[in-house]
Amino acid sequence: MNNICCYICSNINAINDNLRNTIDSLFRKDMIFFSESNFSTNLCSYNDLKDIADTCTGEYVLLINNAASISILQQSVKRFREIADMTSADIIYSDFYKVENDIINIHKLNDYHTGCVRNDFEMGDIFFIRCSTLKRLINKLNPTVEFAAFYALRLRAMIHSIIEHIPEPLYTKDETSNLSSENEHFNYVDPSNKNVQTEMEAVFTQYLHDINAHITSPRKKVDFNIEAFNYEASVIIPVKNRAKTIGDAINSALNQECKFKYNIIVVDNYSNDGTTKIIKKLKDKNPQIVHIIPESKQLGIGGCWNIAINHHLCGKFAIQLDSDDTYNNPFTINRIVEKFYEKDCAMVIGSYQITNFNNEIIPPGIIDHNEWTDENGMNNALRINGLGAPRAFYTPIIRKLLFPNTSYGEDYAVGIAISREYSIGRILDPIYNCRRWEGNSDANINHEKFNEFNAYKDKLRYFEIIKRMKLNSDNQE
Repeated sequence: MNNICCYICSNINAINDNLRNTIDSLFRKDMIFFSESNFSTNLCSYNDLKDIADTCTGEYVLLINNAASISILQQSVKRFREIADMTSADIIYSDFYKVENDIINIHKLNDYHTGCVRNDFEMGDIFFIRCSTLKRLINKLNPTVEFAAFYALRLRAMIHSIIEHIPEPLYTKDETSNLSSENEHFNYVDPSNKNVQTEMEAVFTQYLHDINAHITSPRKKVDFNIEAFNYEASVIIPVKNRAKTIGDAINSALNQECKFKYNIIVVDNYSNDGTTKIIKKLKDKNPQIVHIIPESKQLGIGGCWNIAINHHLCGKFAIQLDSDDTYNNPFTINRIVEKFYEKDCAMVIGSYQITNFNNEIIPPGIIDHNEWTDENGMNNALRINGLGAPRAFYTPIIRKLLFPNTSYGEDYAVGIAISREYSIGRILDPIYNCRRWEGNSDANINHEKFNEFNAYKDKLRYFEIIKRMKLNSDNQE
Protein backbone atom coordinates (compact mmCIF):
# COMPACT_ATOMS: atom_id res chain seq x y z
CA MET A 1 0.00 0.00 0.00
CA ASN A 2 3.03 2.29 0.28
CA ASN A 3 4.37 4.48 -2.52
CA ILE A 4 1.30 6.76 -2.49
CA CYS A 5 2.22 10.42 -2.19
CA CYS A 6 -0.64 12.59 -0.88
CA TYR A 7 -1.01 16.26 -1.76
CA ILE A 8 -3.55 18.58 -0.19
CA CYS A 9 -4.49 21.24 -2.73
CA SER A 10 -5.72 23.81 -0.27
CA ASN A 11 -4.43 25.84 2.62
CA ILE A 12 -2.91 23.28 4.95
CA ASN A 13 -4.58 24.90 7.96
CA ALA A 14 -7.98 24.36 6.37
CA ILE A 15 -7.85 20.56 6.56
CA ASN A 16 -10.77 19.26 8.59
CA ASP A 17 -10.17 16.91 11.52
CA ASN A 18 -11.54 13.82 9.79
CA LEU A 19 -9.24 14.21 6.80
CA ARG A 20 -6.24 15.05 8.98
CA ASN A 21 -6.83 11.98 11.16
CA THR A 22 -7.15 9.71 8.13
CA ILE A 23 -3.95 11.08 6.56
CA ASP A 24 -2.06 10.85 9.86
CA SER A 25 -3.19 7.26 10.37
CA LEU A 26 -2.18 6.21 6.86
CA PHE A 27 1.16 7.97 7.32
CA ARG A 28 1.85 6.16 10.61
CA LYS A 29 1.09 2.85 8.93
CA ASP A 30 3.60 3.70 6.20
CA MET A 31 0.80 3.53 3.65
CA ILE A 32 1.28 7.00 2.16
CA PHE A 33 3.75 9.84 2.03
CA PHE A 34 2.18 13.15 3.01
CA SER A 35 3.29 16.38 1.36
CA GLU A 36 2.61 19.54 3.35
CA SER A 37 2.34 21.63 0.20
CA ASN A 38 0.07 24.63 0.14
CA PHE A 39 -1.78 24.87 -3.18
CA SER A 40 -4.67 27.31 -3.06
CA THR A 41 -5.54 27.44 -6.76
CA ASN A 42 -7.34 24.09 -7.01
CA LEU A 43 -5.00 22.57 -9.62
CA CYS A 44 -5.54 25.47 -12.01
CA SER A 45 -1.98 26.57 -12.64
CA TYR A 46 0.86 24.80 -14.42
CA ASN A 47 3.26 25.74 -11.61
CA ASP A 48 1.19 23.90 -8.99
CA LEU A 49 0.99 20.71 -11.03
CA LYS A 50 4.67 21.00 -11.95
CA ASP A 51 5.62 21.25 -8.27
CA ILE A 52 3.61 18.12 -7.52
CA ALA A 53 5.13 16.22 -10.45
CA ASP A 54 8.65 17.25 -9.48
CA THR A 55 8.33 16.31 -5.81
CA CYS A 56 6.26 13.12 -5.92
CA THR A 57 8.39 10.06 -5.24
CA GLY A 58 5.80 7.33 -5.00
CA GLU A 59 4.10 5.18 -7.58
CA TYR A 60 0.83 7.08 -7.20
CA VAL A 61 -0.28 10.58 -6.31
CA LEU A 62 -3.41 11.17 -4.22
CA LEU A 63 -4.64 14.71 -4.91
CA ILE A 64 -7.23 16.13 -2.53
CA ASN A 65 -8.95 19.38 -3.49
CA ASN A 66 -11.08 21.64 -1.26
CA ALA A 67 -9.69 20.00 1.85
CA ALA A 68 -11.85 21.94 4.27
CA SER A 69 -14.96 20.14 3.04
CA ILE A 70 -13.52 16.66 2.32
CA SER A 71 -13.58 13.54 4.50
CA ILE A 72 -12.21 10.17 3.43
CA LEU A 73 -11.82 6.71 4.98
CA GLN A 74 -8.67 4.62 4.95
CA GLN A 75 -10.46 1.87 3.04
CA SER A 76 -11.25 4.35 0.25
CA VAL A 77 -7.55 5.00 -0.37
CA LYS A 78 -7.07 1.23 -0.56
CA ARG A 79 -9.93 1.03 -3.07
CA PHE A 80 -8.34 3.66 -5.31
CA ARG A 81 -5.08 1.69 -5.24
CA GLU A 82 -6.87 -1.60 -5.89
CA ILE A 83 -8.65 -0.27 -8.98
CA ALA A 84 -5.45 1.37 -10.24
CA ASP A 85 -3.56 -1.90 -10.02
CA MET A 86 -6.46 -3.84 -11.54
CA THR A 87 -7.08 -1.58 -14.55
CA SER A 88 -3.65 0.03 -15.10
CA ALA A 89 -5.55 3.35 -15.12
CA ASP A 90 -3.54 6.56 -15.12
CA ILE A 91 -6.14 8.87 -13.56
CA ILE A 92 -9.00 7.67 -11.33
CA TYR A 93 -11.92 9.58 -9.84
CA SER A 94 -15.00 8.37 -7.96
CA ASP A 95 -18.51 9.19 -6.86
CA PHE A 96 -18.86 10.72 -3.41
CA TYR A 97 -21.31 11.49 -0.63
CA LYS A 98 -22.55 15.07 -0.76
CA VAL A 99 -23.79 16.84 2.37
CA GLU A 100 -26.13 19.81 2.01
CA ASN A 101 -27.85 21.21 5.13
CA ASP A 102 -27.18 17.95 7.02
CA ILE A 103 -28.76 15.85 4.26
CA ILE A 104 -26.46 13.21 2.78
CA ASN A 105 -26.92 11.86 -0.74
CA ILE A 106 -24.72 9.89 -3.10
CA HIS A 107 -23.40 12.25 -5.77
CA LYS A 108 -22.94 10.12 -8.87
CA LEU A 109 -20.62 11.19 -11.67
CA ASN A 110 -20.55 10.25 -15.33
CA ASP A 111 -18.04 7.90 -16.95
CA TYR A 112 -15.21 9.46 -18.91
CA HIS A 113 -14.71 9.05 -22.65
CA THR A 114 -13.44 10.89 -25.73
CA GLY A 115 -16.47 13.19 -25.81
CA CYS A 116 -15.97 14.50 -22.26
CA VAL A 117 -14.09 17.57 -23.44
CA ARG A 118 -16.07 20.39 -21.81
CA ASN A 119 -13.95 22.09 -19.18
CA ASP A 120 -16.74 21.83 -16.58
CA PHE A 121 -16.97 18.03 -16.77
CA GLU A 122 -17.43 17.03 -13.13
CA MET A 123 -14.80 14.69 -11.68
CA GLY A 124 -15.10 15.55 -7.99
CA ASP A 125 -12.29 16.62 -5.66
CA ILE A 126 -10.11 13.54 -5.20
CA PHE A 127 -7.87 12.15 -7.93
CA PHE A 128 -5.65 9.08 -7.85
CA ILE A 129 -2.94 9.54 -10.49
CA ARG A 130 -0.06 7.37 -11.60
CA CYS A 131 3.07 9.37 -10.79
CA SER A 132 4.91 8.45 -14.00
CA THR A 133 1.90 9.59 -16.03
CA LEU A 134 1.78 12.91 -14.20
CA LYS A 135 5.48 13.52 -14.85
CA ARG A 136 5.09 12.60 -18.53
CA LEU A 137 2.00 14.72 -19.11
CA ILE A 138 3.23 17.81 -17.29
CA ASN A 139 6.14 18.05 -19.71
CA LYS A 140 3.66 18.37 -22.59
CA LEU A 141 1.73 21.29 -21.08
CA ASN A 142 2.17 24.97 -21.81
CA PRO A 143 4.08 26.41 -18.80
CA THR A 144 2.23 29.75 -19.07
CA VAL A 145 -1.15 28.21 -18.20
CA GLU A 146 -2.65 29.84 -15.10
CA PHE A 147 -6.27 28.66 -15.07
CA ALA A 148 -6.57 25.51 -17.17
CA ALA A 149 -3.71 23.24 -16.09
CA PHE A 150 -5.76 20.29 -14.87
CA TYR A 151 -8.13 20.65 -17.82
CA ALA A 152 -5.12 20.50 -20.14
CA LEU A 153 -3.76 17.53 -18.21
CA ARG A 154 -6.90 15.43 -18.57
CA LEU A 155 -7.28 16.32 -22.25
CA ARG A 156 -3.70 15.19 -22.85
CA ALA A 157 -4.35 12.06 -20.80
CA MET A 158 -7.20 11.06 -23.13
CA ILE A 159 -4.79 10.64 -26.02
CA HIS A 160 -2.58 7.85 -24.68
CA SER A 161 -3.67 7.22 -21.09
CA ILE A 162 -6.59 5.63 -19.24
CA ILE A 163 -9.03 7.68 -17.16
CA GLU A 164 -11.23 5.49 -14.96
CA HIS A 165 -14.37 6.32 -13.01
CA ILE A 166 -15.24 4.28 -9.92
CA PRO A 167 -19.05 4.35 -9.54
CA GLU A 168 -18.80 4.10 -5.73
CA PRO A 169 -18.89 6.92 -3.13
CA LEU A 170 -15.34 6.89 -1.77
CA TYR A 171 -15.35 10.16 0.18
CA THR A 172 -17.67 12.82 1.56
CA LYS A 173 -17.94 16.48 0.56
CA ASP A 174 -19.78 18.93 2.80
CA GLU A 175 -21.34 21.73 0.74
CA THR A 176 -23.78 23.00 3.35
CA SER A 177 -22.23 26.47 3.24
CA ASN A 178 -21.52 26.48 -0.48
CA LEU A 179 -24.78 25.82 -2.31
CA SER A 180 -24.57 26.28 -6.06
CA SER A 181 -26.79 28.64 -8.03
CA GLU A 182 -28.21 28.77 -11.52
CA ASN A 183 -25.61 31.41 -12.37
CA GLU A 184 -22.90 28.72 -12.40
CA HIS A 185 -24.54 27.30 -15.51
CA PHE A 186 -23.55 30.48 -17.33
CA ASN A 187 -19.98 30.85 -16.04
CA TYR A 188 -18.59 30.42 -19.53
CA VAL A 189 -20.32 33.61 -20.72
CA ASP A 190 -19.64 35.66 -17.57
CA PRO A 191 -17.42 38.63 -18.54
CA SER A 192 -15.54 38.31 -15.24
CA ASN A 193 -14.39 34.86 -16.38
CA LYS A 194 -13.12 36.09 -19.75
CA ASN A 195 -9.43 35.38 -19.06
CA VAL A 196 -10.25 31.91 -17.76
CA GLN A 197 -12.43 31.08 -20.75
CA THR A 198 -9.88 32.40 -23.24
CA GLU A 199 -7.26 30.12 -21.75
CA MET A 200 -9.65 27.16 -21.67
CA GLU A 201 -10.41 27.74 -25.36
CA ALA A 202 -6.69 27.90 -26.23
CA VAL A 203 -6.03 24.64 -24.37
CA PHE A 204 -8.95 22.90 -26.05
CA THR A 205 -8.06 24.20 -29.52
CA GLN A 206 -4.55 22.81 -29.14
CA TYR A 207 -6.02 19.48 -28.11
CA LEU A 208 -8.15 19.36 -31.26
CA HIS A 209 -5.00 20.02 -33.30
CA ASP A 210 -3.24 17.19 -31.46
CA ILE A 211 -5.97 14.63 -32.27
CA ASN A 212 -6.53 15.92 -35.83
CA ALA A 213 -10.09 17.10 -35.12
CA HIS A 214 -9.55 20.84 -35.61
CA ILE A 215 -11.74 22.49 -38.26
CA THR A 216 -10.48 25.42 -40.32
CA SER A 217 -11.79 27.63 -43.10
CA PRO A 218 -12.74 27.84 -45.88
CA ARG A 219 -16.31 26.85 -45.16
CA LYS A 220 -18.87 25.51 -47.61
CA LYS A 221 -20.79 28.21 -49.44
CA VAL A 222 -24.57 28.45 -49.06
CA ASP A 223 -26.72 28.71 -52.18
CA PHE A 224 -29.88 30.59 -51.22
CA ASN A 225 -31.47 30.03 -54.63
CA ILE A 226 -31.57 26.25 -54.90
CA GLU A 227 -35.26 26.06 -54.00
CA ALA A 228 -38.32 28.31 -54.24
CA PHE A 229 -40.35 29.01 -51.10
CA ASN A 230 -43.75 30.66 -50.63
CA TYR A 231 -42.54 32.19 -47.38
CA GLU A 232 -39.21 33.80 -46.60
CA ALA A 233 -39.33 32.63 -42.99
CA SER A 234 -41.26 30.37 -40.65
CA VAL A 235 -41.35 30.66 -36.88
CA ILE A 236 -41.28 27.10 -35.51
CA ILE A 237 -42.98 26.48 -32.14
CA PRO A 238 -43.06 22.90 -30.83
CA VAL A 239 -45.44 22.75 -27.89
CA LYS A 240 -46.89 20.33 -25.39
CA ASN A 241 -49.03 21.44 -22.44
CA ARG A 242 -48.11 25.12 -22.30
CA ALA A 243 -51.55 26.68 -21.88
CA LYS A 244 -50.07 29.32 -19.59
CA THR A 245 -47.47 30.55 -22.09
CA ILE A 246 -48.31 29.52 -25.67
CA GLY A 247 -50.47 32.60 -26.29
CA ASP A 248 -47.62 34.94 -25.33
CA ALA A 249 -45.20 33.06 -27.58
CA ILE A 250 -47.48 33.09 -30.63
CA ASN A 251 -48.45 36.74 -30.14
CA SER A 252 -44.78 37.78 -29.96
CA ALA A 253 -44.33 36.08 -33.34
CA LEU A 254 -47.50 37.66 -34.78
CA ASN A 255 -46.28 41.10 -33.73
CA GLN A 256 -43.16 40.97 -35.89
CA GLU A 257 -42.68 43.74 -38.45
CA CYS A 258 -41.22 42.04 -41.52
CA LYS A 259 -40.35 43.16 -45.03
CA PHE A 260 -41.38 39.75 -46.37
CA LYS A 261 -43.98 37.02 -45.99
CA TYR A 262 -43.59 34.79 -42.96
CA ASN A 263 -45.76 32.29 -41.16
CA ILE A 264 -45.89 30.54 -37.81
CA ILE A 265 -45.83 26.74 -37.66
CA VAL A 266 -47.03 25.38 -34.33
CA VAL A 267 -46.46 21.67 -33.83
CA ASP A 268 -48.91 20.68 -31.09
CA ASN A 269 -47.55 17.46 -29.59
CA TYR A 270 -50.85 16.11 -28.18
CA SER A 271 -51.41 18.73 -25.50
CA ASN A 272 -54.19 17.95 -23.03
CA ASP A 273 -54.22 21.05 -20.82
CA GLY A 274 -56.07 23.51 -23.03
CA THR A 275 -53.08 24.44 -25.20
CA THR A 276 -54.77 23.09 -28.35
CA LYS A 277 -57.86 25.22 -27.80
CA ILE A 278 -55.74 28.36 -27.43
CA ILE A 279 -53.84 27.63 -30.64
CA LYS A 280 -57.06 27.00 -32.60
CA LYS A 281 -58.58 30.25 -31.34
CA LEU A 282 -55.52 32.24 -32.44
CA LYS A 283 -55.41 30.43 -35.79
CA ASP A 284 -59.04 31.32 -36.52
CA LYS A 285 -58.10 35.00 -36.33
CA ASN A 286 -54.65 34.74 -37.96
CA PRO A 287 -54.37 32.70 -41.18
CA GLN A 288 -50.55 32.88 -41.11
CA ILE A 289 -50.62 30.34 -38.25
CA VAL A 290 -50.17 26.72 -39.34
CA HIS A 291 -51.41 24.34 -36.63
CA ILE A 292 -50.04 20.80 -36.94
CA ILE A 293 -50.92 17.81 -34.78
CA PRO A 294 -48.48 15.04 -35.81
CA GLU A 295 -49.62 11.52 -36.62
CA SER A 296 -47.02 10.02 -34.30
CA LYS A 297 -47.31 10.26 -30.54
CA GLN A 298 -43.65 9.32 -30.11
CA LEU A 299 -42.01 12.65 -30.83
CA GLY A 300 -39.65 14.73 -28.76
CA ILE A 301 -38.92 18.36 -29.52
CA GLY A 302 -36.50 17.33 -32.25
CA GLY A 303 -39.12 15.15 -33.89
CA CYS A 304 -41.58 18.04 -33.85
CA TRP A 305 -38.99 20.23 -35.54
CA ASN A 306 -38.59 17.61 -38.28
CA ILE A 307 -42.35 17.69 -38.89
CA ALA A 308 -42.26 21.49 -39.20
CA ILE A 309 -39.22 21.89 -41.46
CA ASN A 310 -40.51 19.24 -43.85
CA HIS A 311 -43.98 20.78 -44.09
CA HIS A 312 -44.76 22.20 -47.54
CA LEU A 313 -45.53 25.60 -46.02
CA CYS A 314 -42.20 25.91 -44.22
CA GLY A 315 -40.30 29.01 -45.30
CA LYS A 316 -36.75 29.42 -46.56
CA PHE A 317 -35.52 30.10 -43.01
CA ALA A 318 -36.84 28.17 -40.00
CA ILE A 319 -36.62 30.26 -36.83
CA GLN A 320 -36.96 28.86 -33.31
CA LEU A 321 -39.35 30.09 -30.66
CA ASP A 322 -39.87 27.95 -27.58
CA SER A 323 -43.45 27.71 -26.37
CA ASP A 324 -42.73 29.50 -23.09
CA ASP A 325 -40.44 32.22 -24.46
CA THR A 326 -40.99 35.42 -26.47
CA TYR A 327 -39.19 37.61 -28.96
CA ASN A 328 -38.26 40.80 -27.14
CA ASN A 329 -38.79 43.23 -30.02
CA PRO A 330 -40.77 43.36 -33.32
CA PHE A 331 -37.64 43.21 -35.49
CA THR A 332 -36.21 39.86 -34.40
CA ILE A 333 -37.19 37.92 -37.53
CA ASN A 334 -35.93 40.69 -39.80
CA ARG A 335 -32.59 40.78 -37.97
CA ILE A 336 -32.16 37.04 -38.29
CA VAL A 337 -32.98 36.87 -42.00
CA GLU A 338 -30.68 39.79 -42.75
CA LYS A 339 -27.86 38.00 -40.90
CA PHE A 340 -28.22 34.93 -43.14
CA TYR A 341 -27.57 36.98 -46.25
CA GLU A 342 -24.92 39.17 -44.62
CA LYS A 343 -22.80 36.22 -43.43
CA ASP A 344 -23.67 33.67 -46.14
CA CYS A 345 -24.35 31.18 -43.37
CA ALA A 346 -26.48 28.07 -42.85
CA MET A 347 -27.47 28.91 -39.28
CA VAL A 348 -27.98 32.06 -37.23
CA ILE A 349 -27.90 32.19 -33.44
CA GLY A 350 -29.05 35.20 -31.48
CA SER A 351 -28.60 36.31 -27.89
CA TYR A 352 -31.19 36.28 -25.14
CA GLN A 353 -31.96 37.67 -21.75
CA ILE A 354 -33.07 35.62 -18.75
CA THR A 355 -36.41 36.94 -17.50
CA ASN A 356 -39.12 36.01 -15.07
CA PHE A 357 -42.61 35.11 -16.21
CA ASN A 358 -43.42 38.79 -16.69
CA ASN A 359 -40.43 39.29 -19.01
CA GLU A 360 -38.53 41.28 -16.37
CA ILE A 361 -34.78 40.67 -16.56
CA ILE A 362 -33.37 38.55 -13.73
CA PRO A 363 -29.80 37.34 -13.00
CA PRO A 364 -27.63 36.43 -14.77
CA GLY A 365 -29.28 38.75 -17.30
CA ILE A 366 -28.04 38.86 -20.88
CA ILE A 367 -26.50 35.72 -22.35
CA ASP A 368 -24.71 36.79 -25.51
CA HIS A 369 -22.15 34.02 -26.09
CA ASN A 370 -19.61 36.58 -27.28
CA GLU A 371 -16.94 33.91 -26.87
CA TRP A 372 -17.97 32.82 -30.36
CA THR A 373 -15.64 33.96 -33.13
CA ASP A 374 -15.86 33.37 -36.88
CA GLU A 375 -12.31 32.00 -36.75
CA ASN A 376 -12.70 29.46 -33.95
CA GLY A 377 -16.34 29.27 -32.90
CA MET A 378 -16.86 25.99 -34.75
CA ASN A 379 -14.12 24.39 -32.63
CA ASN A 380 -14.92 26.07 -29.31
CA ALA A 381 -18.54 24.92 -29.75
CA LEU A 382 -17.44 21.45 -28.64
CA ARG A 383 -16.08 22.77 -25.34
CA ILE A 384 -19.09 24.76 -24.16
CA ASN A 385 -22.49 23.41 -23.19
CA GLY A 386 -24.77 25.55 -25.34
CA LEU A 387 -24.74 27.79 -28.39
CA GLY A 388 -27.42 30.36 -27.56
CA ALA A 389 -30.90 31.33 -28.72
CA PRO A 390 -32.91 31.93 -30.76
CA ARG A 391 -31.62 29.52 -33.37
CA ALA A 392 -32.50 29.68 -37.04
CA PHE A 393 -31.68 27.43 -39.99
CA TYR A 394 -31.56 27.60 -43.77
CA THR A 395 -34.31 25.10 -44.48
CA PRO A 396 -32.75 23.08 -47.36
CA ILE A 397 -29.71 22.34 -45.19
CA ILE A 398 -31.58 21.48 -41.99
CA ARG A 399 -33.91 19.22 -44.01
CA LYS A 400 -30.91 17.16 -45.06
CA LEU A 401 -29.47 17.08 -41.56
CA LEU A 402 -32.63 16.63 -39.44
CA PHE A 403 -32.87 16.80 -35.65
CA PRO A 404 -32.42 13.85 -33.29
CA ASN A 405 -35.80 12.90 -31.84
CA THR A 406 -35.03 14.07 -28.31
CA SER A 407 -36.30 16.85 -26.06
CA TYR A 408 -32.88 17.94 -24.84
CA GLY A 409 -29.72 18.70 -26.79
CA GLU A 410 -31.39 18.36 -30.19
CA ASP A 411 -30.45 21.95 -31.01
CA TYR A 412 -26.86 21.44 -29.87
CA ALA A 413 -26.58 18.32 -32.02
CA VAL A 414 -27.49 20.11 -35.25
CA GLY A 415 -25.53 23.23 -34.26
CA ILE A 416 -22.18 21.46 -33.92
CA ALA A 417 -22.90 19.42 -37.07
CA ILE A 418 -23.63 22.55 -39.11
CA SER A 419 -20.54 24.30 -37.72
CA ARG A 420 -18.39 21.49 -39.09
CA GLU A 421 -19.08 22.55 -42.69
CA TYR A 422 -20.86 25.91 -42.75
CA SER A 423 -20.54 29.34 -41.20
CA ILE A 424 -22.85 30.32 -38.35
CA GLY A 425 -23.94 33.95 -38.03
CA ARG A 426 -24.21 35.52 -34.59
CA ILE A 427 -26.36 38.36 -33.23
CA LEU A 428 -24.73 39.50 -30.01
CA ASP A 429 -27.38 41.82 -28.61
CA PRO A 430 -30.48 40.29 -26.99
CA ILE A 431 -33.44 39.66 -29.29
CA TYR A 432 -35.19 36.96 -27.23
CA ASN A 433 -36.64 36.51 -23.75
CA CYS A 434 -35.85 33.17 -22.12
CA ARG A 435 -38.43 33.00 -19.34
CA ARG A 436 -37.79 31.23 -16.06
CA TRP A 437 -40.88 29.89 -14.32
CA GLU A 438 -41.99 26.80 -12.45
CA GLY A 439 -43.20 25.08 -15.63
CA ASN A 440 -39.88 25.22 -17.50
CA SER A 441 -38.69 21.86 -18.77
CA ASP A 442 -35.31 22.63 -17.19
CA ALA A 443 -36.67 23.98 -13.90
CA ASN A 444 -35.56 22.23 -10.70
CA ILE A 445 -33.62 19.54 -12.51
CA ASN A 446 -32.33 16.95 -10.05
CA HIS A 447 -28.75 15.73 -10.19
CA GLU A 448 -29.64 12.44 -11.90
CA LYS A 449 -31.43 14.24 -14.73
CA PHE A 450 -28.60 16.78 -14.96
CA ASN A 451 -26.12 13.91 -15.36
CA GLU A 452 -28.34 12.35 -18.01
CA PHE A 453 -28.47 15.59 -19.99
CA ASN A 454 -24.72 16.09 -19.73
CA ALA A 455 -24.04 12.49 -20.71
CA TYR A 456 -26.10 12.94 -23.86
CA LYS A 457 -24.27 16.09 -24.91
CA ASP A 458 -20.93 14.44 -24.15
CA LYS A 459 -21.92 11.58 -26.43
CA LEU A 460 -22.84 14.10 -29.14
CA ARG A 461 -19.36 15.59 -28.76
CA TYR A 462 -17.86 12.12 -29.09
CA PHE A 463 -19.74 11.49 -32.36
CA GLU A 464 -18.73 14.90 -33.68
CA ILE A 465 -15.05 14.56 -32.75
CA ILE A 466 -14.87 11.17 -34.48
CA LYS A 467 -16.56 12.67 -37.55
CA ARG A 468 -14.12 15.58 -37.67
CA MET A 469 -11.10 13.32 -37.23
CA LYS A 470 -12.28 11.17 -40.12
CA LEU A 471 -13.03 14.22 -42.27
CA ASN A 472 -9.55 15.63 -41.70
CA SER A 473 -7.93 12.26 -42.28
CA ASP A 474 -9.78 11.80 -45.58
CA ASN A 475 -8.82 15.32 -46.70
CA GLN A 476 -5.16 14.63 -45.96
CA GLU A 477 -4.99 11.49 -48.07
